[in-house]
Amino acid sequence: MDENRIFQLVPNKWVSEQLLMALSGMSKHMIQHARRTTWLEGREYRHVAPDLNPKMNSPIMYNREAIDQWIERQRPAIRRRITK
Repeated sequence: MDENRIFQLVPNKWVSEQLLMALSGMSKHMIQHARRTTWLEGREYRHVAPDLNPKMNSPIMYNREAIDQWIERQRPAIRRRITK
């Protein structure tokens, strides 16, 4: 009977890069580019450490709610004219 149990996991507000890629469909390159060009540390991402004193090379966690808002603020794609 234990094999029929279904578990539903709900991600936290702050998630790893791997989970962000699975949830959002964003590639690793797209995440890195957005982090370097438009996202703010403390809003969309932050470095974390067990001693509460992260360094620049500490692991990064991502605020999936802020990133969802960032995605929603994107302008619609410009329709490109195809010439033959």
